[in-house]
Amino acid sequence: MRRQEKKPSQQSRRQFLKQSSVLLSSLPFYGKVPFAMPFPIPKHQHGTNLHWLGNHAPDTKRGVTWGVPWSKGALKDAEALVLAAAGEANLCAQHWVTARWPDGSVKWSAHAAVLGREDSGADLVLHKEGARLVRVDKSIVVAEDDDAIRVNTGSIQCVFPKKGGNLIKSIQLGTRMTATDGQLVLYWQNLPEQVAGEPLLSEVLTSEIRDAVVEHAGPIRVVIKTTGIHRSDTGRELLPFTVRCYCYLDTSSIRMVHTLVYDADEYTDFIRGLGVRFTVPMTDPLYDRHIRFCGDNGGVFGEAVKGLTGLRRDPGKEIRDAQIAGNATPPISTFNPSVAKGLPYIPSFGDYSLTQLTPDGFEIRKRTTAGHGWLSSAHGSRAAGAGYIGGASGGLVFGIRNFWQSYPAQIDIRHAHTDAAGLTLWLWAPHAPAMDLRFYHDGMGQDTYEEQLAGLDITYEDYEPEFGTPYGVARTSELEILAVDRTPTHAELANRVKDMQHPPLLVCNPTYYEKSGVFGGAFTAGPPKSVAEKAIEEQLAFYIDYYKKQIEQHRWYGFWNYGDVMHNYDHDRHVWRYDVGGYAWDNSELSTDLWLWYYFLRSGRHDVFRMAEAMTRHTGEVDVHHIGRFAPLGSRHNVMHWGCSAKQLRISTVMNRRFLYYLTADERIGDLMREQIEAVHALQRIVPGRKVGQIAAKGEDKVSMSFGTDWGALASAWFTEWERTGDEEIKQRLLNSMESIGNQPQGFLTSSANMDVHSGTFERVGNSNIHVSHLSAAFGLPEICAELIGSLHVPVFTKAWLQYCEAYNADPAWQKRYLGQTFSKPNLGQGHSRLTAYAGWFLKDLTLKERAWKEFYAGASGMKLGIPSTIRLAPPEVLSERDEAPLSTNAVAQWGLAAMQCLAFAGDPMEKGA
Repeated sequence: MRRQEKKPSQQSRRQFLKQSSVLLSSLPFYGKVPFAMPFPIPKHQHGTNLHWLGNHAPDTKRGVTWGVPWSKGALKDAEALVLAAAGEANLCAQHWVTARWPDGSVKWSAHAAVLGREDSGADLVLHKEGARLVRVDKSIVVAEDDDAIRVNTGSIQCVFPKKGGNLIKSIQLGTRMTATDGQLVLYWQNLPEQVAGEPLLSEVLTSEIRDAVVEHAGPIRVVIKTTGIHRSDTGRELLPFTVRCYCYLDTSSIRMVHTLVYDADEYTDFIRGLGVRFTVPMTDPLYDRHIRFCGDNGGVFGEAVKGLTGLRRDPGKEIRDAQIAGNATPPISTFNPSVAKGLPYIPSFGDYSLTQLTPDGFEIRKRTTAGHGWLSSAHGSRAAGAGYIGGASGGLVFGIRNFWQSYPAQIDIRHAHTDAAGLTLWLWAPHAPAMDLRFYHDGMGQDTYEEQLAGLDITYEDYEPEFGTPYGVARTSELEILAVDRTPTHAELANRVKDMQHPPLLVCNPTYYEKSGVFGGAFTAGPPKSVAEKAIEEQLAFYIDYYKKQIEQHRWYGFWNYGDVMHNYDHDRHVWRYDVGGYAWDNSELSTDLWLWYYFLRSGRHDVFRMAEAMTRHTGEVDVHHIGRFAPLGSRHNVMHWGCSAKQLRISTVMNRRFLYYLTADERIGDLMREQIEAVHALQRIVPGRKVGQIAAKGEDKVSMSFGTDWGALASAWFTEWERTGDEEIKQRLLNSMESIGNQPQGFLTSSANMDVHSGTFERVGNSNIHVSHLSAAFGLPEICAELIGSLHVPVFTKAWLQYCEAYNADPAWQKRYLGQTFSKPNLGQGHSRLTAYAGWFLKDLTLKERAWKEFYAGASGMKLGIPSTIRLAPPEVLSERDEAPLSTNAVAQWGLAAMQCLAFAGDPMEKGA
């Protein structure tokens, strides 16, 4: 039974009745909740220093949410925290707890504030004590009745309906209605493209709300969560959605996190367009209405609906300058009379389209209105997917985050010459080919397990009929809209868009993350302490930089692809094996996600954070089935992200999501983690290792489960839910599973057993055989076990894990002496050096620590120390320039994790060759 996390709003807000002319009626309100505004804190007082990720502070006031870890016992609760600017002026902020240590102290806290460049100073500081608090009667106001949720940020007033088709009914800035009728739109057709002799049928589906709730309410930050389905007039329903709208105090922007789940038939349902649509009231004269689009390079395309420049007759410099700047032009009486008289004959361009159909090219077109031809207006490489529509008296700034990276994308403006313009932010461009998610081959006669195993042997593709379906996969996109009271200058718009594309985020110093003890203490920070460590650090940095280049050089972009990397390289064709079975998309294989996140914690590099963020968004959504037969399991690596018939917890593991959740408090990531709590039941339907001899357990309450990839993923889900909510039932399941693993005849070396799906208890195996898989500890098991042992006292589990850590790379003599039997030397010896290091750290055993470094340097099934040789290829040998090194993603990820954890647990490395 799941328990819902206690929302921060329930801990911090009071409800009461309040009259409000803005909100139109007397309703139950969330707010006005007084919140802490402390007096200045003396400069000498210590606190937790914060800084902007990549030194990117918001250009103007903007809502920001971030997470901070705390050492066990350091903080009792988050309510007394105080945010200060460089130890001087204190700032209005909202604080809540996202995870606790076993002793009840805060492990992770989340924070929301409205900050601008002027607030950043040198550093921001979170203080725990010593502040004298006063109460300030100011907060976002939220009103709710049976029909709608109304939000007044103090800057804009918004109405979020609870039923119907509009997710956002209206956005009002002052007295101006800036946008209305915000809804989702989907274009469906029955064929991927027109085929001669076959009718092409199509329909338009729009959003239908099933539920809308205030998910989080506090004085600074409010989150409205709307769920529903796309529905047509004929009753066709497709692609359930969840849209979260984020509003912050005294700001006029709404951040939208848009999630869809694919529930269509990929052979009969083809999505031609998918977007978010608004109506934008237009009140200014046609020559004072403005359209802006932004390039990814900071450039701005800007035109008026009715242009006054370049005419045969000059209206006057003051008038031309005003229009170009986006300001209201002088009265028409001041126009050159010939221009004033000729205004009806100057065409008004009401329709504009920006299309990004590849990652390398966009086009802007415009026309007067439907039924007339388009003019090609501008071209470029990469658009920011953002711009402005409105007039000199105000309008709407808009943006789709990761626009060109998630191609094909499009922005349409229609009827800007009328009183009501249409703005559609297309996440999938209607001008692109329809979304075609059909499997890439016909099965090639692989109807039996024997034939499927033969296919696996030649292309590494685990194929099985009806398993390679996209049914249930998801995609999350981020958008933002901003109401403004005038047309922004080009520089202002470019800065706004920069913040939309790279949302400012507060982070801690890497040394602080290390000292807090979170994430199992599996990383260190700070400058290298020796020549040997410097060499390791340089190689860690090389791999990150190499993959950054590979992403760009091989264009690992696209709506369904962005965030993932490829698995293996083809040195003959000089391309990654994008079309070879199980060697294509990586899908988190061997903990690529963990490699990036631990390296970010170690380095603090903003580019690494963005790589890891994109990967978490992708691997948590696209690589996992969220509904249907395979939910909530993930799909192993394949040419198509969902193509592999191995549906496994090792891909959907919560271990890969926790970093982004705790660093940003993102609610959608919280959803993904909670999906996994009852994942054990999916293993009753889908046996994860069926092609390698795993047999389904008998009995409706039993499931066959490995102690490695399966239980490690389940344990991370249970542990995370417990530390988020304190759920004792979840904790007991976790404890039962840990104790029953420890009580197996060979502990973790027993490898697998049947689990009771209700209690989490494993049956004791009736033999003492040892089974060791090289993959058991390659998907987050070492990392979650370190956290479990550091948080829960289960001696038999700790003993069993330490035995496994010491035994994996041990020689036969050790095995015979301590286990009474031997087993064949397994694969991934270098990657498992981190297990030896952990055992050495826990047992304070110098010999084990030295052994760990020897295993690491030996490079078994990994890589040697040293920057690998890289060659630069150029046309005509290849299509475009690219770097090539003898690497595989598996080896890089495991090398990186081994390097960082050996440094954390085994201490200073030996010199190479020692």
